[in-house]
Amino acid sequence: MNILLFTAMCAGIGLAPTVNAADSSYRVVARQVLSGPVRWDYLAVDSAKHHVFLTRGDHVDVFDAATKSIIGTIGNTAGVHGVAIAGELNRGYTSNGAADSVTVFDLTTLMQIATVPVGGKPDSIVYDPASKRVFVANAKDKTLSVIDSVTNRMIKSIALTGTPETAVVNAKGQLFVALEDKNAIAMVDTATMTVVRQYDIRESCEEPAGLAIDAATDHLFAGCHNAKMTVVDGRTGKVLATPGIGKGNDATAYDPVRKRVFASNGEGTLTVIDGAAPFGVLQNLPTMARGRTMALDTVSHQLFIVSAELAPESTIPAKGRPALKPDTFTLLTVTSE
Repeated sequence: MNILLFTAMCAGIGLAPTVNAADSSYRVVARQVLSGPVRWDYLAVDSAKHHVFLTRGDHVDVFDAATKSIIGTIGNTAGVHGVAIAGELNRGYTSNGAADSVTVFDLTTLMQIATVPVGGKPDSIVYDPASKRVFVANAKDKTLSVIDSVTNRMIKSIALTGTPETAVVNAKGQLFVALEDKNAIAMVDTATMTVVRQYDIRESCEEPAGLAIDAATDHLFAGCHNAKMTVVDGRTGKVLATPGIGKGNDATAYDPVRKRVFASNGEGTLTVIDGAAPFGVLQNLPTMARGRTMALDTVSHQLFIVSAELAPESTIPAKGRPALKPDTFTLLTVTSE
């Protein structure tokens, strides 16, 4: 998570105008305040169970989208940033940024199975079904830690040229990871565990943070801090389009059934983009300021966004994060008609 991004997006930047709103009909259908600390980073969804995993600083809350309630907690995850879902293994994995570790847990019981030491300051995390390995992006080390899902042990550290943000896989043996400080995307062969290519996207993208993939075409959707989404052909590195998105993006998602791309923006919008060329903007949906991260349920097609209110008289610091109002951690549910 980029701290300067968070500061900028909390400054009350105006909402982007809606473009071609008639082509899309996403709307916020629920706003639910949940108890606990007003801290968060990535969200994840177990679409088979419709469970939403909410990272809360030192633990992960599990929200049941059907009952609209917290049904469990995964504790002892200091500085947790992300959660990876391996449905075929019935396993989940948390990246614990303050502990330099990954927690392995059972998706059904939510019981912890193992703790795996990894690189420095693990951030995003993803499971690759092609290799049955878990890849962890380490911000401090500028590496990817590779975990064998059978032994629950780290088997390799892959050096990167820049600081990794979001990583995605195509389930065909390739992983792509955004290198935020290099304005680039690296491709990793998940079988050989080596970097095979790096795409320079600096001409269209400043500080890529969110990253999503259309696994059928290998089109990558990078959310950039210059309020653009850079669409990249993952096979060639060619930039295909640069539609506008809101400011303060930290997550993107792709719905392979409805062929829609989403960007959650800290200014308080969700940008909806056509997943096919020419990748036009269909809607800019008002959400909630600081709603920069999200996750998609690919079965129900619902999106989940989290945010919180600023503390009274809170000021935006030059560095770091502004104070947030206690007891305002809010989960938004977005769906289409």
